Amino acid sequence: MASVKILTRDQSARYHKKGYCAAEGLVDSTWLARLNAVTHDFIEESRGVTASNARFDLEPDHTAAAPRLRRLNAPVDQHETYWEFASTGPFADIAEDLLGPNVKFHHSKLNFKWSGGGESVKWHQDIQFWPHTNYDVLTIGVYLSDVTQDMAPMGIIPGSHDHDLFDLYDAQGRWTGHIQDKDLPALDVDRAEYLMGPAGTITVHNCRAVHGSPPNHSASPRPLLLCAYSASDAMPITTLTAGSPHAEVVIRGERSKWARFDPRPVLMPPDWSKGYQSIFQYQQGEEAR
Repeated sequence: MASVKILTRDQSARYHKKGYCAAEGLVDSTWLARLNAVTHDFIEESRGVTASNARFDLEPDHTAAAPRLRRLNAPVDQHETYWEFASTGPFADIAEDLLGPNVKFHHSKLNFKWSGGGESVKWHQDIQFWPHTNYDVLTIGVYLSDVTQDMAPMGIIPGSHDHDLFDLYDAQGRWTGHIQDKDLPALDVDRAEYLMGPAGTITVHNCRAVHGSPPNHSASPRPLLLCAYSASDAMPITTLTAGSPHAEVVIRGERSKWARFDPRPVLMPPDWSKGYQSIFQYQQGEEAR
C-alpha cells in the first residue's frame, strides 16, 4: 500500500473498500475558528437576500429575521479563507493520500442543513452531476460544528461505489437529481452508515458512492463544507465549473498531459449551459428562481 501523509492506513483502506471514510482531529481549532467566522458573516449577509441567487441557495421560508440557508454556492470563489483551506489545508493532504501525487481541485459548496426541518437530500451519486473521464474523483467534507445522530448526518451505503451508476432521470426523462424509488431495493439502504462526530470531523466519499441525509429536526444547523478533487488525469466532460477561477487548479503535483478513461459508462446530466439549479431544487421539484 502506498504511503499516506495524514490518513491512517486503515482509513485509506476503508475508503478504497467501502467508498468512504471519516476521521476526527484532522482540522484544528484555528482552522475551525477561521472557517466559522467567515461562515457567520455570510449567514448575516443572507438576511438581506429574499430569493436564491448565484451565491445563496435559500429554503422557501427564509427571512431576514430567521435565515434558512440550504447552501453557500462555491465558497472558495466567495472568500479567500475557504480557498486557502481547500488548497493548502488538510483537505489537500487527504486528497493526495487517496488520489495519488497529482491532484486537481474541482468545486466546493457549503451545505447548512438548517435546524427545525432542514431539507433532506435523497439518495444519489455525485458523478452524474459532473462526469469525468474516470472515477478517481472524491468529495471531502468537514463538519463546522458538532454533529449527532439527531442532526441528520450524511449517510453512505458501504460498497455502493462498486455498484453500477444509477439513472437520475425519471420515467418521463426529467432530471430529478436522485435515485428512483424503484431502484432503491438494489441498494439495501438500511445498511447505510451515518458519519458524525465533533466539529472538525472529516468525511470523504468517492464520486460513485450512494449517499444522502434525512431532514434535520434538531435545534441546530449542521454546516458541512464540501470540496471535490480529482486525480490529475480525470478530465471533466462538461463545463459546469468553467466559470470558477479555481476549477481544475492543480493543488498537488503536476498537470496530466493525458486523460485516463475508465471503460465503465457515465450518465450525462442535462445541458446546464443556460443555468444550473441546485440538487435541492431538483430533488424538491422547484422551479428555477
